[in-house]
Amino acid sequence: MLVWTGRGRAVVLAVFALFVLVVFAAPVATVVAAALAGRWTGPLPSRLGLANFRHALSGEEAASLSVSLQTALLAGAVALVLGTWAAIGARETPKWFRRCTDAVFHLPVAVPSVAIGLGVLIVFNRQPILLGGTKWIVIVAHTVLVLAYSYSGVSAALDRLDPAYRQAAESLGAGPVRVLTRITLPLLLPALGAAAGLAIALSMGELGATVMVYPATWKTLPVTIFSATDRGDVFDAAADTTVLVAVTLVALLVLGRIRGRAALR
Repeated sequence: MLVWTGRGRAVVLAVFALFVLVVFAAPVATVVAAALAGRWTGPLPSRLGLANFRHALSGEEAASLSVSLQTALLAGAVALVLGTWAAIGARETPKWFRRCTDAVFHLPVAVPSVAIGLGVLIVFNRQPILLGGTKWIVIVAHTVLVLAYSYSGVSAALDRLDPAYRQAAESLGAGPVRVLTRITLPLLLPALGAAAGLAIALSMGELGATVMVYPATWKTLPVTIFSATDRGDVFDAAADTTVLVAVTLVALLVLGRIRGRAALR
């Protein structure tokens, strides 16, 4: 609804600011405050310091952060390759087949992540592909979960892509491989960067499916945070959460800069 008066706009902005404060800013600020706290028995935390962060960046927590980064990068890369391949391939198929492809790739979004984890555990916990007890089952589960976002991001970018570029290249004698590597993929670089960033961010925070499949030797940081919260170590969990958010934001900023440079080209 359009608001034409200055007073009306001020009211709308105030309501929006209050909503953002309550829903987003306040929970994040509370987690950061808990991460800095050594004690919290009153309305405000006390004994503020960096002890919780030192603990979060050492030992098991540091190993879990490394596992989360490796899992997110591997799962994001595999999902990006498979999603891009499927999206490009679906462009050349009949509409009914494209709809079926869209439904299959978006299916993981329509079901709980715990169901995906259970399905992966059942399928890959026996021969001929036995991945149970290894890190690869976690990577497979994350890949399945983020594949839909990679596919949909690239598919949407293909819908916006001007076919004149491909037609011009084909009219000049370029083959399908040359058109793909010299025309289509370079034009898709911004969308590929966005899809990769979304896949990595989602993988970094994934918990539901991971709890179902992870081995003791490959524990991601969200699992460590969940375990600490379950034990009542709220301050350690808050520090781990803050570190997780910070690392994820840094990864997204790096990918954003790469995507921005690709868009300028």
